Amino acid sequence: MPILRMRDIRAMSPEERRRRLNELRAELMKLRAMVKAGGALENPSQIREIRRAIARLLTVENEERRRAK
Repeated sequence: MPILRMRDIRAMSPEERRRRLNELRAELMKLRAMVKAGGALENPSQIREIRRAIARLLTVENEERRRAK
């Protein structure tokens, strides 16, 4: 999965950001379930990358919400 950059996130539409956020959250839940079940991940740093991408998406959403006020 490619790393999401801030400029790419800002270029997305709000609907696209929400859709991507839901996809990333689902993928994170799947990876965490694999770890809890005792499975080994192919790329352990993937969990960290997904968490950071989620944080970036939420940051842009919060910035836009504050700007709209």
